[in-house]
Formats: sequence, C-alpha cells, structure tokens
Amino acid sequence: MWLQPKLAVAHGSIHHMGNGLKSLLTTLWVGGMWIIGVVVAPILFQSLDNRTAGMVAGKLFHAIGWIGIVAGIYLMIWWLWVEGARAFKGGKLWLVIGMLLCTLINQFAIFPIIAGIKPAVSTAAEGMFGGGLAQWHTISSLIYLLQSVFGLLYIWQHD
Repeated sequence: MWLQPKLAVAHGSIHHMGNGLKSLLTTLWVGGMWIIGVVVAPILFQSLDNRTAGMVAGKLFHAIGWIGIVAGIYLMIWWLWVEGARAFKGGKLWLVIGMLLCTLINQFAIFPIIAGIKPAVSTAAEGMFGGGLAQWHTISSLIYLLQSVFGLLYIWQHD
C-alpha cells in the first residue's frame, strides 16, 4: 500500500521526462529543418560559390536527416506508448510517420544518387538516364518541402 504513491510519482516523473524529450526532439527536428531550408541554405548559396555552398548544405541536410531519424523513431514510440492504438486515429502519429518516411527517402535513396552524380557529368547522365543533378535536387527539395509542411502541421496541432 505504501508503494502506490511512490510508483505514481515515479510514473509521473517518467512521463514528464519523456514529454520533455518529445518537445526537445520536435524542436530540433522541425525547427532545424526550417532553419536550414529557409535561412541557412539560401545564405550559403548567396555567400559562397555553388560548389562549396552545395557541399556545406549537403552536410547540413545530412545531419538534420539523422536528427530526424532519431526524433521520428522516438516520436512514433512516444505516441504509441501514450495513446496506444488510438494514436493511429489521430493526426500526430501519421504526420510523424510522413516526416520520417520523407527523411528516410531523402537520406537513403535521393542523397546517395545526388552524391554519385558529379556536376561535370550531369549533362551526360541526364541524356543517358533522364535524371541529372538538377532533377534529383528538385525531387529532393520537393520531398523536403513536403516534410517541412508535415512538420508545421505537427507543431500546429494540439497535444
């Protein structure tokens, strides 16, 4: 009997700590996506030569991708733990799944293709395969935009 209040306090503390981590990871992921995509990348391309700006931007997008993978997995677990199967009825879990899918597609499918296409051979690759550097950048940018919109909707919804 005397253990019940202590267990309730412990559970409340764990829930509070988990909620704080959820907020921190959401801020890092969604805030990072918007800051890199809307502020940092354009400044890089205005301030540096295209090759250097592209290299730095690529590293930043790669880094925020890994943050997104960690955050997305945690957020999926969080919503399933807190809501159970009801999480599938709400929009939050589906937005996290959508953001995570966008991250995984860019990180493991599109980014390696972009890295493999050298700008000097982009025109030849485009002629042979129908997909040069500019086309893959556009695809990646559209996926990133969709992911950013999902993030905005995720933030906008109430918990």
